[in-house]
Amino acid sequence: MIKYIFSLTIIFSASLCAAQIQGNVIRVLDGDTLEILQDKKTVRVRLANIDAPEKKQPFGRWSASQLKDLVAGKPVTVQYLQTDRYNRILGRVYTADGTEANREQIRKGAAWVYPDYNKDYTLPALQRDARALKRGLWADENPVPPWAWRKQNKK
Repeated sequence: MIKYIFSLTIIFSASLCAAQIQGNVIRVLDGDTLEILQDKKTVRVRLANIDAPEKKQPFGRWSASQLKDLVAGKPVTVQYLQTDRYNRILGRVYTADGTEANREQIRKGAAWVYPDYNKDYTLPALQRDARALKRGLWADENPVPPWAWRKQNKK
């Protein structure tokens, strides 16, 4: 219980320090990247803490469709702390009803927790549940994480 409260405190504290933008989702590129229109400007957002299958990877298109069903054409709020090396905002994406898209992708089995970059210590439990219930990509007997797939398929 103390660990849970501590995790919530960290998450809440981090969200207080995070910058925030709002806009409408105009495009979902894949299962962990989208574009929003904010003040007539297109902003590319990478969902923090998760890594979705690549488009050519098994479950890649399905993962993108899950994110699209959740956010496409809808208003979202993005809380973020930084940008990545591709100049995308790394953030947590929230729908108007407060659903966090990042968590939802993990819960549905549409993405992995990104171990080297995850800062949300509640996500691994969601992933364990999705895996135990064989949701989404966890229906595959041997799913390959996107970071391993990218390494195997370098050109």
